[in-house]
Amino acid sequence: MVFNNGLFIKKRNALLTLMYLRILLSIKTDQMRLTKQHIIYILIVGTLFSCVPAKKYEELKSRQDACRDEISALKTLNQNLEEENNELKSSIELNKKELEQLKNDVAKDKADYDAMKKSYSTLKETYRLLSERQSAQSSNGKTATDKLMKQLQATQLDLQAQEDALRTLETSLLNKEAALKKLSTDLEAREKRVNELEAIINKKDAALANLKKKVKEALLGFENNGLTIEQKNGKVYVSLDESLLFASGKYDVGSKGTEVLKKLAKVLETSSDIDIVVEGHTDNVPLKGKGDIADNWDLSVKRATSVVKIITNNSNVSPKRLTAAGRGEYLPLDLTNTTEGRKKNRRIEVILTPKLDELFELLGE
Repeated sequence: MVFNNGLFIKKRNALLTLMYLRILLSIKTDQMRLTKQHIIYILIVGTLFSCVPAKKYEELKSRQDACRDEISALKTLNQNLEEENNELKSSIELNKKELEQLKNDVAKDKADYDAMKKSYSTLKETYRLLSERQSAQSSNGKTATDKLMKQLQATQLDLQAQEDALRTLETSLLNKEAALKKLSTDLEAREKRVNELEAIINKKDAALANLKKKVKEALLGFENNGLTIEQKNGKVYVSLDESLLFASGKYDVGSKGTEVLKKLAKVLETSSDIDIVVEGHTDNVPLKGKGDIADNWDLSVKRATSVVKIITNNSNVSPKRLTAAGRGEYLPLDLTNTTEGRKKNRRIEVILTPKLDELFELLGE
């Protein structure tokens, strides 16, 4: 929402004013006799004066909406990243429980498998003994032989059933071991991803904390004297009261405010991976605008733009990292509507946000 045509508008308005005065002088000279030419001049000048605020209002409104959408998108993105991180952690905990349950099942199946093998060995031994007995007693008569054969057949059927059950159990055990291996691999991959995400977030938080420390050191003496510094929501907020920067209803930064912004700009030079949003805020008292300031929206935008220009003109901070935004009266700190509350609301906020390119690349993978 940066204005680049302010000087042009001032010059044009000055020219229109001179034309209007010339017409009035001409009318007075002709003893207040309005000619057709005079009337046409007056209509043209009036039309031009009435068109300027409407065009500028539309331009300001469009730029303000774009900034508000961008800030809203950044907030939504930050919230989505936090939700995805929480979901990954919950998923890992659930997978750990499933892994533990699967280990218990595998251990139980192995015990059953060992018992089945032991039973199988016992049956084979019984079968061998019965076979030997049959051979030894084959001469004792057909009745004894038939009885022994029935026992032998029953033993063979039981042995076959045990073998089938053993093969089924072996197949189940192999499948569960494969599932256990896959789940372990997936769990390790997810833990690695979460660790990488947390490492990046911790790195950004550490960089922000270090930046906050540098800002505090650079602005030592101004804090709590119209300036506050706070780290929250993964960002650093540098808030400057109106009294530190501007005269009431004005957007030109005073000498004291310029000194503060120059020191802040030097700190921002050292942190190239930080994006900077400068927000102008006003109170809710209607502003009876004139000239290039029609209302609180205009004032907040012009103030934000003035701060951005001081930062870029007094440092090597790339303009690509800077955004100037006007919030008007619609994001107050104090809702009491008292004199002290309105004073808190009239401020400039410099919001420092770490770039999340590395995090986006990891999430894309």
